Amino acid sequence: MLSTFGNIFKIRELRQRVLFTLMILVVYRVGGHIPTPGIDTAALSEFFATAGSTLFGLYDLFVGGAFYKATIFALGIMPYISASIIIQLLGSVVPFLQRLQKEGEEGRRKITQYTRYGTVAIAALQAFGTAVFLESINAGPGQAVVPNPGIGFKLLTVLTFTSGTIFIMWLGEQITERGIGNGISLIIFIGIIARFPQAIFDEIRELAAGRRGIFVEAFLVALMVGVVMAIIMVTRAQRKIPVQYPKRVVGRKVYGGQATHIPLSVNTAGVIPIIFAQSIMFAPQTLVSFFPRTEWLQMFSSYFNPGTIVYAVVYATIIVFFAFFYTAIVFNPVDLADNMKKQGGYIPGIRPGKRTSEYIDRVLTRITLPGAVFFAAVAVLPYFMMSQFNVQYYFGGTSILIVVGVALDTLQQVESHLVMRHYDGFMKRGRIRGRSM
Repeated sequence: MLSTFGNIFKIRELRQRVLFTLMILVVYRVGGHIPTPGIDTAALSEFFATAGSTLFGLYDLFVGGAFYKATIFALGIMPYISASIIIQLLGSVVPFLQRLQKEGEEGRRKITQYTRYGTVAIAALQAFGTAVFLESINAGPGQAVVPNPGIGFKLLTVLTFTSGTIFIMWLGEQITERGIGNGISLIIFIGIIARFPQAIFDEIRELAAGRRGIFVEAFLVALMVGVVMAIIMVTRAQRKIPVQYPKRVVGRKVYGGQATHIPLSVNTAGVIPIIFAQSIMFAPQTLVSFFPRTEWLQMFSSYFNPGTIVYAVVYATIIVFFAFFYTAIVFNPVDLADNMKKQGGYIPGIRPGKRTSEYIDRVLTRITLPGAVFFAAVAVLPYFMMSQFNVQYYFGGTSILIVVGVALDTLQQVESHLVMRHYDGFMKRGRIRGRSM
């Protein structure tokens, strides 16, 4: 393994890509510590100390702590993710976007351009809402987070946050084009793992102070390793549907006659269902932070406190629902069956056309259910750990799913460069299969 990592720096192109990616990630992390003008950061930190179980806590997880510090990268890359999801969802119902998706490279460029426009609009709206929210909060009596509120602060915050998001989007595109791995995914990845060292130091301090036993700590470490291994296996799991293409004689050449397969992933939807579900589940606590004196809202939100049985059941149910919903949007068995029929391909024992699409849909539904249930269990695990062991369990839920998926995808690209130049990859048997987010 060490020799494999050494081979990375022997290939000039791969070495330049890796170093370029690291340089961009360093720039992103530095920008995450530059504060936005006009904000009392000490008062803001004091206010957000109790906001970990709200939608703000979820948002801050994806931006590497920049939201709680109100830095120039406070919005992170999430407006771009939101715009991409919206464009993708609209692509299944809007005929114009459907035509663009079928136009190849030119259509993809136009969709990318529309996604950028949507990113600017969403970032501006979120920045304005964040500015209004920052003006309304106080860390204590007479301790305002924004000492000088007004239209000037709002405009400056909108300009700063929106520019920061656009710059991050540009950084991600540069990584994808000139670096290694998917740039947007790596930016989220580095924001999440930036918290891991602090989490490890906290666990060491708990163990040294005697507040946690050695056996409990060993159990937590073993559980962390087991969860990572299980996520890797499920993420790489595929159901291969055999496809046969008949021989075709064109002139003096013979085409086709090959046997291939359709790889159906157990986790087609990726981490999107968990992000949607967490946004919905954190909505009650977030509304309480805006309207703290509304008694009925406080009573309603108490049923959705993380760690309760109601929270776990509802959260897992929403994840399973969104897993099927998003899979149905991004994967169309009817189009796949039609393309196979046009090219003369067929599944052995299944008639081409409608029967093929029904068969693919039935197989996809059967493999999606266990995958959705597994990821729902992984997502609920951190709240179980916090309620049973009183520990901030960072190595579970959305964070570990993103980290594992992005790591596999990046390692897959590195291995492709190594194998292409006749170097040994990371695995002697098989190949690393990544997962696009």
